[in-house]
Amino acid sequence: MENINAKLQMSKQKLTSLPMRKIIPNMVTTLALCAGITSMRYSMSGNFTKAIACIFLAAIFDMLDGRVARMLKGSTKFGAELDSLSDFASFGVAPAILMYRWTLFDFPKFGWFFCMLFAICMAMRLARFNTMLDDEPQPSYWHNYFTGVPAPAAAALGVLPVMLSFEFKECAWLQSNCLCSIVMFVVAMLMISRIPTVSTKHMKIPTYMIAPLFVVLVFGATLVFSMPWVVLSSMVIIYALTIPVGVWCFLKSRKAYNTRI
Repeated sequence: MENINAKLQMSKQKLTSLPMRKIIPNMVTTLALCAGITSMRYSMSGNFTKAIACIFLAAIFDMLDGRVARMLKGSTKFGAELDSLSDFASFGVAPAILMYRWTLFDFPKFGWFFCMLFAICMAMRLARFNTMLDDEPQPSYWHNYFTGVPAPAAAALGVLPVMLSFEFKECAWLQSNCLCSIVMFVVAMLMISRIPTVSTKHMKIPTYMIAPLFVVLVFGATLVFSMPWVVLSSMVIIYALTIPVGVWCFLKSRKAYNTRI
């Protein structure tokens, strides 16, 4: 009887209070959600520069929340659900609205279709990711890969024509309805595909590479402030080029794994 009372007391305590280590990651996720919703506001008012900046800000917060949760051991089911909803708003709905307001509103009937397809595929990708958490562990060769293009990368790829247009104003074809529709469609398909894409979550960096990495980081940050759209567009293009390379490395790793067993 005493054990039952003790358990009831503990469960009551859990309902009335939460440790800060479980709250802080959710606060970071909420900041990502705020950035995503603010991006929609700027898109609706035609301020596309700030709209894209907010999407990248949401991506930074999205990158931090999981790491903060693991570092503080504050992962919760509530946090996982909040993170998915934040990703859908910030990387699914916000880029779709941005692309529609930027050019696709002028593409009768089909413009909204491609924007809606992008957002729906983002929702399907996130739903698949959540269900995969309950699946059996993947073989070791999957540890350095995502299934399909992850949400923040998909958002960046989707708005790439807008970023390029900021720097290359003379290239009117970047705002072509045909080009932007193709980009939205291809990225949407990549999100829900089974294509393995490179993940850095489990990658380890040799100690002798840490100092050069910090130098590159500082140099990159300097370039971002001096020529932001060139640097960010280049990063997105480089990521796109890693997709076929990642597939080749994945197939090689899988072949080596199957050979060993």
